[in-house]
Parts: sequence; C-alpha cells; structure tokens
Amino acid sequence: MREVISLTFAMILLAASAGAQSPPNSPVPPDSEIRKILVERIDTFHQGVGIVVGVIEPQGRRVIAYGSLNQGDPRPLNRDTIFEIGSVTKVFTSLVLSDMVQRSEVALTDPAAKYLPAEVKVPERGGHAITLVDLSTHTSGLPRLPTNLHPQDPANPYADYTAEQLYQFLSTYQLTRDPGSQFEYSNLGGGLLGHVLARRAGMDYEALVRTRITGPLGMSITGITLSPDEKARLAVGHNDKLAAVPYWDFQVLAGCGALRSSVNDLLTFLAANLGYSQTPLTAAMTSMLAVRRPTGNAGMGEIGLAWIIAKLSTGEIVWHNGGTFGFRSFVGFDPKARVGVVVLSNTFTGGGVDDIGMHLLNSSSPLLSAPKEHKEITLDPKIFDGYVGQYQLAPGFILTITREGDQLFAQATGQPKVQIYPQSQRDFFYKVVDAQITFETDATGRATSLTLHQSGANVPAKRIP
Repeated sequence: MREVISLTFAMILLAASAGAQSPPNSPVPPDSEIRKILVERIDTFHQGVGIVVGVIEPQGRRVIAYGSLNQGDPRPLNRDTIFEIGSVTKVFTSLVLSDMVQRSEVALTDPAAKYLPAEVKVPERGGHAITLVDLSTHTSGLPRLPTNLHPQDPANPYADYTAEQLYQFLSTYQLTRDPGSQFEYSNLGGGLLGHVLARRAGMDYEALVRTRITGPLGMSITGITLSPDEKARLAVGHNDKLAAVPYWDFQVLAGCGALRSSVNDLLTFLAANLGYSQTPLTAAMTSMLAVRRPTGNAGMGEIGLAWIIAKLSTGEIVWHNGGTFGFRSFVGFDPKARVGVVVLSNTFTGGGVDDIGMHLLNSSSPLLSAPKEHKEITLDPKIFDGYVGQYQLAPGFILTITREGDQLFAQATGQPKVQIYPQSQRDFFYKVVDAQITFETDATGRATSLTLHQSGANVPAKRIP
C-alpha cells in the first residue's frame, strides 16, 4: 500500500544507463526522459542513492539505471543488481495461492485455521472465520502488525519473530470487525498467508516460491537466500540519513516481504502477467484480478489477490509497491496497453519510487516535486511534551510522536523514526521530503489531533490512547 509518509535524504552518485531508446508509438517516455527523472531525483532533489527502471512493452524491454550500489562504490547499478523488494513479495505469495487454487490444493474460502496446528485458535467474529482470500485482499480484520512483535534489533524487525509468537498472538487476539468486511493493509496477514500455504505444501516459503513461480518462469535471481555471486550484486540499502542499514531477515512472516529480486527478473514476471510469454501460471495470474474487493480509498481503487487496481478513465493500472528500511520498490502494468514498469531504489524515501512508476504508466500522474524550503525556529523543548503521543492516520496506520531531549520525532507504523523541525509553535516540517505536520491543541497545550500535509493532501489524525 502507498505509505502516507516515510522519509529519506540522499547524495550524488555515479551514473549508468542501459537499454534501447523508446520505440515509436510507445506510451512510455524515451530513455532520455526517464534518465532525466532519475538524475533530478538523485542529483537535484537529493532523494535517492541509486534507482533502476525497467520497461516492458510490445516492442521489447529496456532498462535505465542511475546511481550505484553504495556510496563511494564505483560499480554502477544495472538490470541484474539485486534489491530487497519488500511488500512486492505479497504479489508472489498471492500468486502461489492462486496457483494452488487452480490445482485444487486449496480453496479461496478455506479458513486459514485449516492449515495451522489444531491448538492455534485463529480469531473469528460474527460467525465468520478468516479465510485465505481475506488474507490476500487485506480484509482479514487482523492489524497491520502483531502486537507481540518486539524485535531485539529494531533495524531488522522481523528477524526474530517466530511461529510460536505468531500462534500466541492469533490465539489471544480479538477482532474488532468481521473478516471480509473492510480493507486494512496488513503485513501480518500477508505473512500469515505465506506461512499457511507453505505448511499446506510441506516446504518452507522460499522453496515454495521457487518451485511454483520463479523456477517455472526462469527468474533465476529472485529469492531470499543469495549465492556468493548474488551477494556481490546486492545493493546496499540506505536510510533517511544516507547511512547504510542492515538487510532484513524473516522467519515466519516471510510471505509479507522477504524476497529479493532484480529489474530483469521482475520484467520477466511482468512479461508473464501481460501475456508475452506462455507459462503454467497464466490461469493463476488471470485469476488474481478476477477477485476484487473495495479498499475504501478512491485513490487506490480495488484490490485483487494482492494486486492493487487503480481505476483510470482510460482503463486500469495494476500495481504494488514495497519498502524496507533501506529500499523502495514499485511494480505495475497496464493490461490494455500491455505495458509494464519496474522501479527499484536502494534508498528508503518518503515518496519512494511510486510516483515514477505511476508517471511512466500514466503520463497524467504527477511526479513529486522537490521539498520546499522552511525556516526552522527555536522553541522551548517543554512545548514538545504536549505533542508526544500516537495519532491514527488510517486503520492500522499510526504516526507516533516522541521527544528525545530538545528534538521531536515522528515515526509511522513499520517505518523509521524521522526528526521534525518547528517553523511555528504548532507547525513542524520534515527536512528530507516536502511534508509538514500541524498540531491542534487544547487550552493546556496538549495536542488533540494533527494534520499531515504531503503531496497536496491534508490528512487529519486524532490522538489515540
């Protein structure tokens, strides 16, 4: 899901470009224009370390890259550079589900509990059990993250979360709404889906994806465990301070975000989805878009099996994005035009690379602009105490405000903590992206709500207990 806010800062790096120029009559801009976007994002806006773009269209595929694997690393990025792809993993998880349905191994309406140990009490509500399709469409009623996720290393949040902890959470959690009734993006749900499918297949999640998807499609790079040669081609992830950050590791929740891949592999994946290659997965891929549920968000449209389906006057854009603490990813395609776009970045930024991917698929979709200049003022840090707390931007998506000494920080659910700076007593701004926060306070100076201003949108959020 598009994150409301997640932020980074970047620096100038070396450049590389590969691939042919835009073919005649291509709806996607030529390589020179795409390269200009990447140069601007990295060199002018300072919002990226390195970005690789891949395009597939009736005339073939092309790749444009700008940046490098790491700061000071002379090796340029290219079509085979490996990135963490975060939540794009969920598309692969749901494709496994669709394939297993095609093989009559599972049914979309099967309760998730059917494939878990008998002692695990998966929550139900209103006589409704959580089904596999509920998990795939983010309508299970489960929260974004399990409440007992307390990582030993916050920079690698899923590494030590075990099946035993997952089972404990499921057995004690009480749903606040009926399964299937409302969309709420859930990493927990995506991870649980991967886990139950792996149990059904009798193998671990990585082996399941390799057996059912990457093997048949010839995606030799996509996976979790890397060979020595692949490790040498793995880009270094960067946070909002441009510091290198640890790679993410997963145990039981691998299905929500564990995969690593390259632009070339993901173009192969899109080629199959667009019908440029005939594979055993064609029917399963088609079925992923046949199931549709509303998201309740006009900008997002509907959700199929993991894929988000945006409605345009000219047709539909099918997409998903992803992010870890050091990477951002976008994969999307236009079924009518038979055009697909992949954008991978080794920097975690607020806008990510979603705007680039959407703009290349739909020229009327705007690119993000450079952050505006704001003047920082000095305030008595005691004022910050009235702002400390949690504010709900959307179901399961919370902005947490904390104070450390004379500094104020904001941290969105599942994302890094980022400092915000005062420009008035109630107005604060981010230095690394064009986003601001305005606090609404009572007579005592305690904030009762805040409004997030970003990309032309003003998102209110009430303080929660």
